[in-house]
Amino acid sequence: MGKKVLVIGSGLGGLTAALRLSCDGYDVEVVEKNHQAGGRLNQLKKDGFTFDMAPTFFSMSYEFKEFVEYCNMDLPFEFIELDPLYQVNFSGSDRFYTVYKDLKKLAQEFKDIEPDFERRMQQYLRSAATIYHDTEYRIVKKNFTSLTDYLLQLTRVPIRNAPKMLRSMWREMEKYFTSYEVKVIFSLVAFFLGATPFDTPAVFSMLTYTELIHDGYHNVRGGMYKIVEGLLEEMKKRNIRVHYNTEIVDFLTDHQGVKGFRDQDGHTWESDLFVVNSDAAWFRGKIFNRKQYQPEKLDRKKWTLAPFTMYLGVKGKLNNIHHHNYFLGNNFKEYASKIFKNSISLEKPYYYLNVPSRHNPDTAPAGHEALFILCPVPDLRYKPDWSDREELASHIIEDLSVRIGYNIEDNLVSKTIYDPVKWKNMFNLYQGSGLGLAHDLNQVGGFRPGNRDEKYGNVYYVGSSTVPGTGLPMAVISSKLVTQRINHEQKPVHQKQSANQQVNNP
Repeated sequence: MGKKVLVIGSGLGGLTAALRLSCDGYDVEVVEKNHQAGGRLNQLKKDGFTFDMAPTFFSMSYEFKEFVEYCNMDLPFEFIELDPLYQVNFSGSDRFYTVYKDLKKLAQEFKDIEPDFERRMQQYLRSAATIYHDTEYRIVKKNFTSLTDYLLQLTRVPIRNAPKMLRSMWREMEKYFTSYEVKVIFSLVAFFLGATPFDTPAVFSMLTYTELIHDGYHNVRGGMYKIVEGLLEEMKKRNIRVHYNTEIVDFLTDHQGVKGFRDQDGHTWESDLFVVNSDAAWFRGKIFNRKQYQPEKLDRKKWTLAPFTMYLGVKGKLNNIHHHNYFLGNNFKEYASKIFKNSISLEKPYYYLNVPSRHNPDTAPAGHEALFILCPVPDLRYKPDWSDREELASHIIEDLSVRIGYNIEDNLVSKTIYDPVKWKNMFNLYQGSGLGLAHDLNQVGGFRPGNRDEKYGNVYYVGSSTVPGTGLPMAVISSKLVTQRINHEQKPVHQKQSANQQVNNP
């Protein structure tokens, strides 16, 4: 075997990095803080119900196809393409807008509020496709050796995209659409980045292109956690051990760099190389005690919204709602501008509803539904006290009951609430931020914490707060980038010859 690699954390980035490195001849071992793998891509089972804990769909599935080709393995789970993608309801209205991938069907859905919708959307998507393909290999799927290297790469992005760096996603929507509802619905993709369309750069309009044209959204047969279970099975075949209930709390060094990491029980995990799948900014501050990553510095950075989640088991079948649903108010601009700093009442919150039992009936007992609700809320810098968690939960349940015409409270058989404090403690999420560092232009690419440690040359990072950013497909790309970097810098035992696995030198 080749050099030993210890992967710290078993989120999607850590699992895919472990498999890639094993395929390249490294001896890989994984330690995980919790009792089961997956990080935020996790599962909750309770009272006969099964819930996806956080991510409920997946875009850019071709990144997984690249991954399995790299590892010379079959895809160990089955994607289910979603179409329609989701529904959206605004408070005070009985109307549900359905978002289809077919532009003609989509145009019919919005013909009364945006008569020229198809032409306008085609123009918007052409613009979004341009920024996607102009940055895919120059920025998104690229390692950077320094900030200067990153800025140099930016100069290679065609200048036609520059205006999108200077205006918000909402202003980009205003260039193409007149309807308030259309602008709101198609800017919801900003929330997938843990932000709002008013503080997300227009370059991320590319997400609408991936949503409608470039692959779309997918669920997984049997639930999203099948991704984790499938990867663990592959790891078992390759003798990659995962040690659970093992939290890293300290480290040891020698003249070559980091010698090992110490867990909560005092055991030292030694290795030649380390790949950290914990938050790349938090870990540098908490474990390495770096001055620039201490709380007073981190608090001045922009973080994504925190998750407030509910997992509900409900008696009865809810046939009038879709698999994926967004329930919004009528004060979108005000709500979005104030939610980050907890300066708006959560009495009438905006939230997302997933019904996993719609596509996967085994997630609920017969005659019941499993419901997952996500409400983006302020992080713990702005709302540290969550003693009112039951009150917010009641507001959401009451609002949902009115909108779908079914009394959820009277038919509840199971209820679990995770507030931002719970999320922070489960996964070491800084201030409870759901998706790590936000995607401001001064926090992306070379401005993001790098995937190689700045002091210790044998420590690397993978996941949401390093390059390229947050989201499930980004985690898979992140594992590709860190593997490329390790192979280039550490000289792997053997180098694959297939074209899709050529090393892109950082």
